[in-house]
Amino acid sequence: MSLESFTAEDIRQIRAEGLTEAQVLDQIELFKKKIFSIKLNSPCSIGDGIVVIPEEDKDKWVQYHERECRKGRMIKFVPASGAASRLFKEWFKFLDEGRFDSEAAAAGFSRDLRQFAFFKDLLTVIKHQGSDLESWVAEQQFKDILIFLLTEKGLNYGDLPKALLKFHAYPDGSRTAIEEHLAEAALYVQDSHHICRIHFTVSMEHEEKVRHYLSQIQNHYEKQYGVTFDIDISIQSSSTNTIAVDREDRPFRDEQGRLVFRPGGHGALLFNLNSLIDGDIVFLKNIDNIVPDRLKSATVLYKKMISGYLINLQEQIFLYLTMIADGQIKADDLEAVVSFCREKLYIIFPSGFKELPLAEKQNLIYSKLNRPLRVCGVVKNEGEPGGGPFWVDEEDGTRSLQIIEESQIAPFSDAQRALWSKATHFNPVDLVCGVRDYRQRKFDLKQFVNQKTFSISQKSEKGRDIQALELPGLWNGSMAHWITIFVEVPVETFNPVKTINDLLRPQHLSGS
Repeated sequence: MSLESFTAEDIRQIRAEGLTEAQVLDQIELFKKKIFSIKLNSPCSIGDGIVVIPEEDKDKWVQYHERECRKGRMIKFVPASGAASRLFKEWFKFLDEGRFDSEAAAAGFSRDLRQFAFFKDLLTVIKHQGSDLESWVAEQQFKDILIFLLTEKGLNYGDLPKALLKFHAYPDGSRTAIEEHLAEAALYVQDSHHICRIHFTVSMEHEEKVRHYLSQIQNHYEKQYGVTFDIDISIQSSSTNTIAVDREDRPFRDEQGRLVFRPGGHGALLFNLNSLIDGDIVFLKNIDNIVPDRLKSATVLYKKMISGYLINLQEQIFLYLTMIADGQIKADDLEAVVSFCREKLYIIFPSGFKELPLAEKQNLIYSKLNRPLRVCGVVKNEGEPGGGPFWVDEEDGTRSLQIIEESQIAPFSDAQRALWSKATHFNPVDLVCGVRDYRQRKFDLKQFVNQKTFSISQKSEKGRDIQALELPGLWNGSMAHWITIFVEVPVETFNPVKTINDLLRPQHLSGS
């Protein structure tokens, strides 16, 4: 396909998206290449890519964190654009079909409904309509209940973002996921002036609702925790959208003949992290991974620990980079720097490194160290879905530490799938990121993306099959060329809500 293939209307549409014709052509070429498979070398394990912080060092790293936190270096970044409709997949299916799949499912719904934090809100909205929820439960009027829960006739939960769903019940009321993130932020990103910086990314259709909700509850939490929240909200830029194609890799057009563009996946949020967040040390955590107050202590402790661990590594990296830049590294000093890179940062140098002249060694070390740094909490694999920590073979013959999703490995390679199945840990999207260099300039994070790690998914557009292109994942390919450290954290710090029934787990229920 060439530029001449686009009509004048196509070009207007492409530019309205914030894209260029050349970018769209490049995206179409990626569909033709299909997929680039990562080559796993081995799963990381404790002592081989995964660090366990000794008990005697925990207080030290907490103190490192608190020292730098007071300076205002910390910000919390929460991708919060996830749609609640995904949580309610089974309940929407019931609405469509008019019945649950089994009597057990119906009995479970009747039994468990009262345990959800949104039960009282549902009770109230149905009462205002002149009906009684308890009677509906007793009479198994489940369709009526779900209409009031999921649609605009009642709470409209099916059209809200996860951020605005009631997750946890307390004696004085219930909290949404976004409220829990405010409460958590107050516990580990508060500076000496009691300012907490937090950035939410939301979808365009939910931005107004989220802003309005925050305006209603922000003052309450500021008073409760004695802080001032500095909250920013951004949306996923349309310039990160990608063109959809048909089965023959031709641009897909809708019924009006217009090109169809789709969001580029969570990798598109690299734009927000890179351009819209004036951060230094950034905590990255998903909107649905949150716990009530009674369980926050473990999360807060390990957030501070891995932050302090990052700060310590960052200080040493900055020292070495400054020495190299100022010409202070001599041949006798180099072995200590190389040992630090290998033993603390898990950086593998190419074969023949020892034989290189001193200047070339310094340049290579400089290029390896002058990168964004991330410390990723990993938990023991207990069957939850998610990316795992792996050693990956690179094209230059070295290895690197990467978070790898199952979709990134060769689908028909028994050897690669066997390595995948041996993973002892996985990453629950629990990251602390250092995004400034040794001169305190922001890195251009686009320079550290492995552009080959895109993915293609099969979708449907009004009943017609299409192919959708997803950009390199935010914590996968988009951070592939960062310095990556994996630190084991306890599994109780990971409590995601991927289906509505996850809120029935003991960690999310009141007083459990």
